[in-house]
Amino acid sequence: MTETEAGILRALETALADQSLEKLGVAVSGGSDSTALLHGLKAVLGDRVQLFVATVDHGLRPEAAAEAEAVAATADELSLAHDTLKWTGWDGAGNLQDQARRARYGLLAQWAGARGLDAVALGHTADDQAETLLMRLGRSSGIDGLSGMAPVREVDGVRFLRPLLGVTRAELRAYLTGRGIGWIDDPSNENENFTRIRARRALGELGDLGISTRGLADVTANLAEAREALAYFAHDAACALVRIDGGDVLVDIAGFVALPAETQRRLLVHAFGWINQRAYPPRRAPVGDALAAIAEMRPVTLAGCRVLHGGESFRICREFNAVRDEVCPADGLWDGRWRITGDTLAGAEIRPLGEAGLAQSPAWRETGRPHAALIATPALWQGGELVAAPLAGTGGSWRADLSSGEDSFFTTLLSH
Repeated sequence: MTETEAGILRALETALADQSLEKLGVAVSGGSDSTALLHGLKAVLGDRVQLFVATVDHGLRPEAAAEAEAVAATADELSLAHDTLKWTGWDGAGNLQDQARRARYGLLAQWAGARGLDAVALGHTADDQAETLLMRLGRSSGIDGLSGMAPVREVDGVRFLRPLLGVTRAELRAYLTGRGIGWIDDPSNENENFTRIRARRALGELGDLGISTRGLADVTANLAEAREALAYFAHDAACALVRIDGGDVLVDIAGFVALPAETQRRLLVHAFGWINQRAYPPRRAPVGDALAAIAEMRPVTLAGCRVLHGGESFRICREFNAVRDEVCPADGLWDGRWRITGDTLAGAEIRPLGEAGLAQSPAWRETGRPHAALIATPALWQGGELVAAPLAGTGGSWRADLSSGEDSFFTTLLSH
């Protein structure tokens, strides 16, 4: 075994050492990175962990189906189950790479749930980390963006692992070549219409300045440590200044405006994401505008949320227009976060309370919650009749509970 091969296997062992795994998914496109990941995991884990393989076919290239079949053949040679996940959502509009990336994670998360997997491993490398840093420099990103990709990330309740972030693409290809294993070269990796490919080209020109793939990957790791420290500070601030009321985030305004700007931004962005359940935060400029408005005690609407002022605190709540059309069965999860429990009621469904429901909730003022916040809360309806609006004080024994619990606001501040 060469030193390169041994180093790759050690990197995989180290990255997976703290992960509790019985069934692990592996996303494999057929390219060198994911192919090396698959073979490396098989070598490291043996039969201790059951591996499952998936290939996402975005339906954008005619060769994609054959590439998925090639990966399936490789999986079969390794006695592993393989699934091809097909995306049909591209309509020719918007940012192709961004939409394809989101679709890929969504399909893999659904697959992981169906297979009962503990996690899904991805083949991102030190090269991907370096390219991501350059791309985000071009967007004037803050420390979170410049920290690059996290080694562990949760999407739609599924844990995604990136165990090769410390390994270069060249090392992975040497590993495959040494074992006589081939891979598929995606022609889109030569298409300079894509920002990532231009970043890859630029990275190759930076060697004369002493800037290397490995060096940039180390920079992202250093920034990730700084990000973790900032997250702990934000968590401490939240514990001191924040309380949760009916799924809304209430923040002591005097304490908040006294915080460093970066901590303010972290708390606000986290509150938006906790309430709207979006995977991606709003951009930095509108968040800066929102912070300025809060300091001046002006109302804010951003990312499907509202900021309302009252007394010594401000309230971050759901925006009614963002949930106006949200409907789910009575036993379902509404707006990605709420469940209503009580007696079985045929034909009932959860919809926003709205103005009509609030008018049927005479005790709403006794809750102390503002009108603008309550109309965006979940209510149980049977046809046009309001059955229960627990957060507005209507409905007797019916309850509205956050699926993740109120404490998740604080605990998830420490996760990335």
